[in-house]
Amino acid sequence: MTIEKNKTKRLAQRAVFDVVVLGGGAAGLFAAFTAAQRGRRVLVLERANKIGKKILMSGGGRCNFTNLYIEAQNFLSANQHFCKSALNQYTQWDFIDLMQRHGLEYEERKHGQLFCLHSAKDLLAILEEECALTGVTIRTRCDVSGVDSSLERSESLESEGSREAASSTASLSHADANHPRYTVRCVEGEEVTSYRCESVIVATGALSVPTLGGSDRGYHLAQEYGLPLIDRSAGLVPFMFSDVTLALCNALSGCSVSVEARCGSASFSEDMLFTHRGLSGPAILQISNYWQPGATLVIDLLPALDAETYLIEQKHDNSKQKIRSVLTQHLPKALVAELEKLWWPEIAERPLAECNDSVLRGLGQRLNAWQLKPSATEGYRTAEVTLGGVATSAISSKTMEAIDHPGLYFIGEVVDVTGHLGGFNFQWAWSSGFVAGVNA
Repeated sequence: MTIEKNKTKRLAQRAVFDVVVLGGGAAGLFAAFTAAQRGRRVLVLERANKIGKKILMSGGGRCNFTNLYIEAQNFLSANQHFCKSALNQYTQWDFIDLMQRHGLEYEERKHGQLFCLHSAKDLLAILEEECALTGVTIRTRCDVSGVDSSLERSESLESEGSREAASSTASLSHADANHPRYTVRCVEGEEVTSYRCESVIVATGALSVPTLGGSDRGYHLAQEYGLPLIDRSAGLVPFMFSDVTLALCNALSGCSVSVEARCGSASFSEDMLFTHRGLSGPAILQISNYWQPGATLVIDLLPALDAETYLIEQKHDNSKQKIRSVLTQHLPKALVAELEKLWWPEIAERPLAECNDSVLRGLGQRLNAWQLKPSATEGYRTAEVTLGGVATSAISSKTMEAIDHPGLYFIGEVVDVTGHLGGFNFQWAWSSGFVAGVNA
């Protein structure tokens, strides 16, 4: 009997923490050991069976963990300026320094992208080591079912006129270290457990790649506490087509070409990849963040050339050549062959000398401004990020704390801050996680 009572008591003591972090991804782990470095007792609750799953799969298993050229203009948000404070408080150079101190080998690729030289496992191991060194407790397979605020309960009781009951919980309403403000309820296997804490950091990720543990739990929690949400949609995601373009993409599946992709005022010069479903590759993923259903994409297949002028010049300089011959000098042969069937079948076998100038000019214009209308994106299943999320108007940019709820923080992808492809989203995870960690 005595033994059982002692066991229960020990469990109750373990259930009290200073900080509980919801989510064991990039932002959550960084916030956890940052807070623990300050002497805070920190618990991480991860829904999946392992922490850092998205880290491990990113960048083809190499993890593009930051970028040398981090600027606010590389991020999308209803408030373009919101991200500046966190990015300035913890920069890409700070994270690079941390990796160097741990001996992580990495390489720079184009556009300032930094990747692990060997494996993303090396980076995750560093985050795990930092958590272990600072005494962070990590629990996996924990599905959070709710977060209760003692402050909210106290105010509710008082509004109902029960002053006696309100006074009994009043001490829990304030920043008293001995009386935690929040109770986090979760399901661990077949057991329902709860953890009390002073601060809750919501780093639950978002809707992208649900197989890696992404969910809408963070959004629901934000709504429960009255924080507004910005409409969400899949970002950094391939396009699908239902018209003649689909057959073209099927025929060219696996073919890559350097293009400039445009939608509205946004443009990106990167590689485009044809797939059996449609279009992917860096240029397409980037521009997908700016596309809305029904909008037109414009693809410049020859961004380094004025195609109209080039074809006219080739007519005079290489008059006996066919159109396919001069275009395959700049485009993949397979792509030229398929476009020939669609765009100039009637004159395919004619030498340039026999092609009307106006026809060549029209073809050149099309090569520089191929207009496409995707039927849809591939959605959250393959999206690398989720656009939108918890409105930044409800969060302090200096601390990542909910303005109207002391001790409640939102970081990472759950917030309405989305970076471009190229390590920007990971840097947002490190920066927002750091800021929450030094304040929670």
